[in-house]
This record gives sequence, structure tokens and C-alpha cells, in this order.
Amino acid sequence: MHAKNRLPTSGNNSPSPPASPRHLHHRSSKPSGRFTHRSFLRRFSRFILSVLVRRQRVLLFAPLLYLSSMIFYMGTVQFDAVSGSIRPSMAVGSVYRSPELYAKLRHEMDVDNSTADAISTLWKRAKGTDWRPCINKSSGGLPESNGYIYIDANGGLNQQRTSICNAVAVAGFLNATLVIPNFHFHSIWRDPSKFSDIYDEDFFIKTLENDVRVVNTIPKYLMERFDHNMSNVLNFKIKAWAPIRYYKDTVLPRLLEEKVIRISPFANRLSFDAPPSVQRLRCLANYEALQFSKSILSISERLVSRMKDRSVNNGGKYISVHLRFEEDMVAFSCCVYDGGKREVEDMKAARERGWRGKFTKPGRVLQPGVNRVNGKCPLTPLEVGLMLRGMGFDKSTSIFLASGQIYNSERYMAPLLEMFPLLQTKEMLVSSQELAPYKNYSSRMAAIDYTVCLHSEVFVTTQGGNFPHFLLGHRRYLFNGHAKTIRPDKRKLALYFDNPNIGWRTFKRHMLGMRAHSDSKGMELKRPNDSIYSFPCPNCMCHTNTTIQDSNTITQG
Repeated sequence: MHAKNRLPTSGNNSPSPPASPRHLHHRSSKPSGRFTHRSFLRRFSRFILSVLVRRQRVLLFAPLLYLSSMIFYMGTVQFDAVSGSIRPSMAVGSVYRSPELYAKLRHEMDVDNSTADAISTLWKRAKGTDWRPCINKSSGGLPESNGYIYIDANGGLNQQRTSICNAVAVAGFLNATLVIPNFHFHSIWRDPSKFSDIYDEDFFIKTLENDVRVVNTIPKYLMERFDHNMSNVLNFKIKAWAPIRYYKDTVLPRLLEEKVIRISPFANRLSFDAPPSVQRLRCLANYEALQFSKSILSISERLVSRMKDRSVNNGGKYISVHLRFEEDMVAFSCCVYDGGKREVEDMKAARERGWRGKFTKPGRVLQPGVNRVNGKCPLTPLEVGLMLRGMGFDKSTSIFLASGQIYNSERYMAPLLEMFPLLQTKEMLVSSQELAPYKNYSSRMAAIDYTVCLHSEVFVTTQGGNFPHFLLGHRRYLFNGHAKTIRPDKRKLALYFDNPNIGWRTFKRHMLGMRAHSDSKGMELKRPNDSIYSFPCPNCMCHTNTTIQDSNTITQG
């Protein structure tokens, strides 16, 4: 949300008038140079402050104050992007000290018998929530279509999901026919999957049939005008977060004229703040119409069933953890962990491979210590384990780990498996033959992880991104408005992990406080510029004492 302009819009912009001369006769007619200099500085300082205060620009100094405090607090920790060397400093965050903390706390952690059943006691608030899914579907036929909209959905699985849901909302608002979205091949994800490889296309079309027309292809007679080549179709370049009114005022007239338009790219091309009728279509698309393909659902249900079987001591309940410690993630963060020769070479190679030249530009300085204290470093498996043990999850807790290939997994996964021996991954739950049809497709693998995390008792996110944001909303939709999700404060974690003097009891108290904070944020209502895909209440859900008829004012325009 943009800050409101609080500067004066009219009236005086001139500084205050000087003091009246009548007050000067009390002063010496020949003041000394020292007092003259001090008087001048005092008057100059007052003048500057008066201008800043009158025009309310004091906030302009906030970044400078923040930077100064960071330099004072952190020192000048720097990492040379070219040589790969760390400039010596012992400032907070400059050294990855979590292994030392683990070694110190391990004995007390293992003998701590005060840990209750965290899974059963964690979400007491969730039982008191009073929200339920409440999306009204239209009945009856649709008026004649104004034309066809074709979009390119770019990005990974959940960025594509954003594009699909927004396209449904735009098509419905313009009374247009939506062509099944095309998935743009991306150089990073390198997944050639089409819509029908990820989602149940027939179910999608059927669910939306009374609200939005969806078809597989554009009629041949229309494509003849464009030599059957989509690149010849008018492509709208729409700015990010465009309001829905833009589509009515600018896109609709051309749609009526051309009968076919293309929008590429389409990610984030619709504002989160939209009328209830548009939000209803977003809700319908995301929470009801988008169902994974039968193949993906089949293997996902198998994984959920096997996780429950392995969690019999916890009543079939398990927690899921989304861990982002893949090589490209670590490289992009510019954070330093063991700082050894292998890590330095691996990270330099990964940065050059994925972002050629971006991190080696002249004058570019990487600051891993600053990144860590600012909460921008991916948590390691060890740090996730320490955090969860501090939050009350003991060795008997069953964990499903949703992740790509962990960087240097043999080394970094060892302590997490020591703390949670019942941890499972996709590869551990199913055979290589069962996983083979999905193995080389990042979006299909992400869809499997998404489903297993969706049905876990507790979800733990360790990094931002579309995956946890969509899961947050989807879990709220399933669990009566409560996300049942742990979102740690990584800035605070960095300070705790860096403190060699912290004891187990103190560490555990901080972790339990962080868990309680996540619990308190489990149920939140959507604000105007929040994403409906993370905050489904109240647009997609109704309070239990609200009737379907009463909710029309919420879910429909």
C-alpha cells in the first residue's frame, strides 16, 4: 500500500520570518567571534529543522538512520564477490554459529521431559474459529460472449496459479471466453508441463460453466484472420497490479473489436483490491475449480496415507515443513554458511549459471552478515530442527519435508535427522518407479508437495514465496479460517542462533513465544491490498452465524 502524501498541498511554502529587530537591542553591538559563530549555527540548525518539520519530510532521514545503526551494530561485514573471501569481522550474523549452538544445547534438549504433545496442544485457538467455505455459484446460462482471451501464465507452479485465477476473474468481468491458459516455459524451472498435466482440465471447465466460459481452443474461423498463429494476435502489455477498471475501459473495447486478444505475460496483472464480484470469481477458481490432475492426486493421496500410517503414535497427525535450502536458493541469497572452499566455488558457479554477471559487476559487494540479521538467509536444516525442538516438537514427531534437492544434503541434513528420526520426504515414502513420471518436472513435484502439506496437521514455512502464501490461504479455507501454520521471525532467529551464551530454557521460551505469535496470526481477515489467495476471509468464507443469503453482500457484487 502506498503511503499517503502528507506534504502541504497549498498555502505557505516559505520558511518562518526572521525574529523581530526590536529584540536585538538587548544584545551587545559587538559580539565576540565565538558567539557569532555559535549563534549562526543555532539559527541555521533551527532553520533546517523548521523546514523538515513544517514539510513533514523527517521520514526521509529514516533510511539514513537505519543504515547508520546497522553499520554501528554490524560493523562492516563484507564478502568479496570476485575473490569469494570473507573480510574478517565477528559482528552479529557474520559467522554461521548454529552448529556451535546445537552442540551446546543438545544434551539439555534431549533430556528435557517437559515437552508436551505439541501437535495436539498447538492449535487450541483453531477450535474456536467460526468460518466456513462460502462461495456462491451462478445458475442458469451466460449471455453471448464478447470475445476470447488468451493468456500466458509464467513462473513456477503457484505464480501460474495466480495467473489462472486472475484470468478467470477478468474473463468473467468482461463476459469473455477464457482459453485454457498456456504455461510459459521458464529457463529456471525448465518444466514443459501443460495445463492438463498439472490440473484436471475437465473439472475446471465444468466447475466454472455457469460463471465463465472456458474452452480448449479458439474457433478456426477466427484464427484464419491471424494465419492460425497466436503471435499475430493483438498482445496487450498490461502494467502490474492494474485495477479491474482498466480492463473495462481499455481492454474491453479492443476485445469487442478484435474478438480475440492475448495478454502476455499475465502474472500479477490484476490488483488485489477488486469489487466483490471479481473476488468471488477468484475464490471460485482457486479454491473450487483448480483441482490437481488425477495422476497427481493419486500419488499425493498415497503419500498422505503413508504419512498418517507412520504417525500412528501421534494419532495419525504429522507436520509438514517447507524447506528452501537448494543450491540456487543459497547462491541467490548471498549468505555464507561454513565458508569452506567447496561452498565458495559452488556458490560462485551457481550464481554465474543462474544469473550471469549479476553478482560480479564492478563495485558489487555482498554482505552476508547484514543479510542474515535482516532475516534474508535461508534457514538450514539444523536451524529448522533447533527451532522446532524449542517449540515443543520432540523426537516422536512425524515430519514431511517438502523441498527440492538440499544443497550438500549429506552434511546439512544429518543434524535434522538426529533431532527428528521420523522425518520423511517424497523419495522416502514412494519408490523411484512410482515417482518417475514426475521426477523431472518441477511443477508436478511441487504439486505433490503442496497436497501433502495442505493435509498436514501443522505447516511450517521457512522462507517467503508463492508456495507458502497459497498454502496459507488454502489451509485457512479448509480449517475453518485458521491457517495452523508456523511462520518464524527469521530476524529474531538470527540473533538467538548467534548467541553463544543462550541456554536451553531461554532458547525454548523464545521459541514457544514465536509459536504462540504464529497461533495468534492464524486467523486474519483480508485487508484491501492483501492477497485473497492468502486471506480468504471474508470474500471466500462466511461466519457460521451468517446465512448463505446474507453472505451475498460479501461474496457477490
